[in-house]
Amino acid sequence: MPHLIGPDFIGIQVEDLDAARTFYTEVVGLKAADKSPPGAVVFDTRPIPFAVRTPLVELKGTDELGEGIAIWFGCDDADALHDHLVRHGAHIVFAPKDGPFGRYFAFRDPFGYTITPHTVEKS
Repeated sequence: MPHLIGPDFIGIQVEDLDAARTFYTEVVGLKAADKSPPGAVVFDTRPIPFAVRTPLVELKGTDELGEGIAIWFGCDDADALHDHLVRHGAHIVFAPKDGPFGRYFAFRDPFGYTITPHTVEKS
């Protein structure tokens, strides 16, 4: 029987692609990939690529983009990233705390998506 293997790509839709590129590179610290398709910015994230793209549907009137979806990013130090984002004026949903996957917190990007970074243990 055909079946899904697992997440292979994550993309979110934003109305201002330049603002999204700036936020995710200059504030969050992601690196843009060398190549992206038209209307998108793909970031060099592993193991799953992450991108922002122009909307496929009308987003106006939607206050809670991504509500009900959990987008988690591994990071090297959730506490340090939290402090960095606070210094850059990011909207923090909740402060770092211990959880089932280590230290984690959540922030809301300028487009309304909630992102949850968590510290990934080095192997």
